[in-house]
Amino acid sequence: MTVLLIFSTMTHQGHRSAARELLDQAQRELLPVVLDGSAASAVGRASPAVSTPHAGSGLRAAIAAHSVTARTHRSIFMTQVIRIHQTGGPEVLRFEDLAVGDPGPGEIRVRVEAIGLNRAEAMYRAGLYMGTPKLPSLMGFEAAGIVEALGEGVQGWAPGDPVCVLPTFRLGEYGVYAQQAIVPARSVIAAPAGLTPEQAASIWMQYFTAYAIIEVAKLGIGEFVLIPAASSSVGLAAIQLANWAGAVPIALTRHSVKAAALKAQGAQHVIATAESDVVSEVMRITGGKGARAAFDPVGGPFVETLANSLAEEGILFIYGGLSGQPTPFPHWPAALKGLSIRGWVASSILSKPERFSRVKDVILRGLAAGHLKPVIAKTFPFSQMVEAHRFLESNAQVGKVVVRV
Repeated sequence: MTVLLIFSTMTHQGHRSAARELLDQAQRELLPVVLDGSAASAVGRASPAVSTPHAGSGLRAAIAAHSVTARTHRSIFMTQVIRIHQTGGPEVLRFEDLAVGDPGPGEIRVRVEAIGLNRAEAMYRAGLYMGTPKLPSLMGFEAAGIVEALGEGVQGWAPGDPVCVLPTFRLGEYGVYAQQAIVPARSVIAAPAGLTPEQAASIWMQYFTAYAIIEVAKLGIGEFVLIPAASSSVGLAAIQLANWAGAVPIALTRHSVKAAALKAQGAQHVIATAESDVVSEVMRITGGKGARAAFDPVGGPFVETLANSLAEEGILFIYGGLSGQPTPFPHWPAALKGLSIRGWVASSILSKPERFSRVKDVILRGLAAGHLKPVIAKTFPFSQMVEAHRFLESNAQVGKVVVRV
C-alpha cells in the first residue's frame, strides 16, 4: 500500500516515469532505489541529509529528495546511520535511515564492516571535546570496510578493496557510525593483510598516538616509561612499543584488579594508583632515578605526581583530558629536574605526509613481525552501539572496544 500511494502521488505531480521506475525497483527489493535526477545527500559527510525514524519512512524520504531539481543522474539508497541531535550520555546516539549517494570529488564510499571506538568520540558525544558539535552530527572516525565507489579524481583504489579509515578528519565533518559511509580519499589506506575487520578497525589511532614515546621521547634500552590508563587501547599500544624498543613499561591503573591482565599484555611493572604511593613505587622500581617519560591521557592534578616520578630531563606527554579537571603546570618538579612537558595528539603524525608514511611502515612491520598485536576488549553488534559506548566509559575494558557492522 505504501509503494502504491507513493506511486500515485508522484504520478499526480508529473513524475510518472520516475514513479514507474521506483515502483518496479521497490517491487523487486525496495532498496537500493534508483531515481533519475535525485538530490540525495551523501551519508558520511556533514551535509544536509534526510532523516527518518524507521526504515519504512526512508522510502518516503527518497521520494522527497526526488522532487528537488537536480542536474545529474545519481544513485540513491537508504543506509542506517548513527547521529546525535543533542549532547549527553550514550542514550543520545540515534539510529536513523539516511539517503546515501555517490561520493563527491576526492571522496570514497565505503561499506563499513567494523568500527573502532575512541574516547574522543565519547567526549564529543557528551559535549566535552574540543569545539561544539554542529547538530545533528555524524559520529565516528576509525573503521575498516570495503570500497564501494570512487569520487571524481580518486585513483589507486577499486571497488572491492579492503581498507581502513583513518581519523584524519574532524569529528562530525564525516562519520563512520554507519553501514555505508562517504569519507575523504586521503583518510583511506589499505587494510593490513592477515587482520580481521575488527582488528583492522582497532590499530591506527592507538599506535599513531602511542608512537610519541618512540619518535619524540626516543625511548631506548632499559629506560622506564610511565603509562597511566594502561588498560586502554593506547595504553596497551604504548606498552607494546616500549617493549619493542627495549624500554621498561610501568603500567598505571587505579586498582590492582587489572594487574594480572596488564602483565599478561607486556607490562613489566604495574602500580595501582589508588592503593599505592606512586612516587615511592616508581623510585623503588627505577632504583631512585625516576622514569625517563610519562605518557598521560588523564591530565588534571595527577600530573604533579607524574612529574615527581620522572628522572632528570624527563619528558611528560599529556595527550588527553579524561580527568575533566584543570591541568596545573607542575612548576617545581619541572624547574628542579629540567623536565619537558608537551601536548600530543595522533594528528601530529597523521597530518604530516612524510612522518605518516614513515611511521605507518614501522607499524606495519611491527604487526607483521608480531611485536605489535591489536587487543580487542569486546566486540558489539552495530545495533548495540549505545551499550558499546556505556562499556567504553565504564573503564572495565582491557584493550579496544569494537563494533561489528
